[in-house]
Amino acid sequence: MSKIIVRGARILGGEPGDVLIDGETIAEVGTGIDAAGATVIEAEGQILLPGLVDLHTHLREPGREDSETVLTGTKAAAVGGFTAVHAMANTFPVADTAGVVEQVWRLGKESGYCDVQPVGAVTVGLAGKQLAELGAMHDSAAGVKVFSDDGKCVDDAVIMRRALEYVKAFDGVVAQHAQEPRLTEGAQMNEGIVSAELGLGGWPAVAEESIIARDVLLAAHVGSRVHICHLSTAGSVEIVRWAKSKGWNVTAEVTPHHLLLTDELVRTYNPVYKVNPPLRTEADVLALREALADGTIDCVATDHAPHPHEDKDCEWAAAAMGMVGLETALSVVQQTMVDTGLMDWAGVADRMSFRPAAIGRLDGHGRPVSAGEPANLTLVDPAYRGAVDPAGFASRSRNTPYEGRELPGRVTHTFLRGRATVVDGKLA
Repeated sequence: MSKIIVRGARILGGEPGDVLIDGETIAEVGTGIDAAGATVIEAEGQILLPGLVDLHTHLREPGREDSETVLTGTKAAAVGGFTAVHAMANTFPVADTAGVVEQVWRLGKESGYCDVQPVGAVTVGLAGKQLAELGAMHDSAAGVKVFSDDGKCVDDAVIMRRALEYVKAFDGVVAQHAQEPRLTEGAQMNEGIVSAELGLGGWPAVAEESIIARDVLLAAHVGSRVHICHLSTAGSVEIVRWAKSKGWNVTAEVTPHHLLLTDELVRTYNPVYKVNPPLRTEADVLALREALADGTIDCVATDHAPHPHEDKDCEWAAAAMGMVGLETALSVVQQTMVDTGLMDWAGVADRMSFRPAAIGRLDGHGRPVSAGEPANLTLVDPAYRGAVDPAGFASRSRNTPYEGRELPGRVTHTFLRGRATVVDGKLA
């Protein structure tokens, strides 16, 4: 590989400096760096971050290649500044065996746009009745450390306890989709004033909060690690804050859309706003921002959920739940957290790279921007402003809630182990 000098970028939002990439590694960080034959990227005014890591991505392959593939999903990830994603298990067939997780892992290796770390199912077929092959998935070539039935809740307390006990053996983590199913039967949106006025079935906050409360207690009881997927309510924040005050091994994520959008948008009846968990209230949004800023919520995860056009272009009740998010995540975080003064760019690096990599025990990612480290890097132009145009997405699906909305910031370059996957905002 040739040498590359990124010149004049603000590293983690600090003072301008130069970074020399030599092969797969950061060779030098400083000022006035020069190297014979190196390609120079003039990056004055831009922010240099470690490559972003997503703990929660739906790549849909195998089984739903009409909405996304590992190749198209990793292209979207690279455009969004990600160098690693965790691929959720709700594929067809479900990623509940060593064979399926290895298939996804190998597809990721072949794609080359970012690293793909498969997430294994907690239960066979996501049915919640019998533990999947957790040990076999961990011992496979994919080296699975994160397990989740995401899309469905592990609602049986005994099954959840056994999963937490099992993953302790190899320092794994169970990532819970917190949704008490009996409390959300027929639910279409957040339960509150808007749902009452629209006559849509309400999805109460307590359906999420009750599962989180149970699971942090279970994790403490067995001394294991639990991670809360897509936390969405102010009450959930308080439960996680309380659990952390006890010293329990609990982590949590928030999605970009829950940091920005509210249930008021459902008044449009546009199914692009239908998501699980549902968009909540303005008070919830503000609580989530504060919790991300103070570290109660550990990281931002996209819950990138691509759907083909026909699954969203229909009446609200029949529409699939989910939004694409990889290509807009960093912009939404800039708007809601950085531009509001709640967080600086070093905080963004922590919540979108360092912490998710640590939670997923992902080697080589979430590392400091310093000599000797893998050259997994993202270069961002924070001054950019532009309207979101899904027609230009690398993702196979277009179900974004931000179409036509102006968002700040643009990823100009992404480097995966020193190789540019994105150059000047375009796939390399």
